[in-house]
Amino acid sequence: MPEIFGVKIIQDLCINRFEELLNYLPDDKVLKIKKFRRYEDSLRALTAQILIRTIACSKLNKDKRLIKFAAGPNGKPYIDNEDNFHFNISHSGDWVVCAVSYRPVGIDVERIKEIDFAIAKRFFSKEEAKDLFSKEGEEEKKDYFFKLWTLKESYIKADGRGLSLPLDSFSFKIKKNKIFFTSQNELKDCFFKIYDIDNEYKVSVCSLECEFPENITIKKIDGLINEFLLK
Repeated sequence: MPEIFGVKIIQDLCINRFEELLNYLPDDKVLKIKKFRRYEDSLRALTAQILIRTIACSKLNKDKRLIKFAAGPNGKPYIDNEDNFHFNISHSGDWVVCAVSYRPVGIDVERIKEIDFAIAKRFFSKEEAKDLFSKEGEEEKKDYFFKLWTLKESYIKADGRGLSLPLDSFSFKIKKNKIFFTSQNELKDCFFKIYDIDNEYKVSVCSLECEFPENITIKKIDGLINEFLLK
């Protein structure tokens, strides 16, 4: 089954520690992290890099400097010469999450916030939008919206073609906590699970394996950093 990890961001990471960690990343990643205008965005990106590199070192039994990342034609990252190691990363607000598997996998985390439900007509299938607008009350609609949103994002990321994949070419229905999925795309035989990482966030995972862990493995940032530096 896939393994799923989460790290809660801490905003008080000292600048010296931040710069020290950048020294272990390739130049292109450092430039990308430093391009962010807001420190919290840089910190999320840095934490994401530390998380996947620490996991990859453990799973592949390699030194962190020997793991080479590349990207597919649509930008999906992978580890060079490791055909049986697949991963996907997402971050939002206070959380960075990562899913790893021996088969393609997708994950998405989103902070639950006020939303203009009209965008569902643009990004959801007709059936999804109909189900959403049938919900009673703003809170129920909002909860269902973010379940659908993260499910769709997780599927797009597992597929690997990004937003070139038509958003109405696949559809979800959630009924009595069961997820029903239909697709016109080649990727059909996949499975999904929704997690509540905390009260303000939704996490969805798309996997080609039918079994999922019951919970997300939460790593504390200080422990993760120490583990990373020892790899």
